[in-house]
Amino acid sequence: MADLTNARVLMIATDGFENDELFKPRQALIDAGATVTLASIATDPIQGEKAGEKADTIVPDIILGDVDTEEFDALVIPGGVANPDKMRMQGRAVQIVEEFMDDDKIVAAICHGPWLLVEADVVDGRKVTSWPSVRTDLENAGAEVVDEEVVVDGKLITSRKPDDIPAFNRAIVDALEEELAEA
Repeated sequence: MADLTNARVLMIATDGFENDELFKPRQALIDAGATVTLASIATDPIQGEKAGEKADTIVPDIILGDVDTEEFDALVIPGGVANPDKMRMQGRAVQIVEEFMDDDKIVAAICHGPWLLVEADVVDGRKVTSWPSVRTDLENAGAEVVDEEVVVDGKLITSRKPDDIPAFNRAIVDALEEELAEA
């Protein structure tokens, strides 16, 4: 099993996140020993969704404005239709993505999460995947879009949907293991 004891992972989400796309990667990272911090618009509980129905809630650890990207090794962006659509309207959320990409850190986004990558203008020339309805936006932003369960382009990791979570989680853990080995 992976030992990510020294890994620090930031997740960003708000109401409307896809339940499994937040909780399952978060748990996989915690199980591997990583410290996972959830940032949101406020520290009030945020509501997940599953198959269009309300699901679990979680209390964010910090607000977006308090995030110092220098303190983290990786960024994970869950999907859900409403979550990334709301987050891409948050200037600080977009800046966080830009800072991680500028610093060549691991950025992982699943399902509708890559909308935030489009908003941050960081996919031009990158190979990515996403939920089908986001693919045109990715192409228009200059990405090479493929239909695969997980795509790793350098330190950018993308996946399509909840069924891809096991492959998504493995890719994140593998990237963090490699990153920590190089440190």
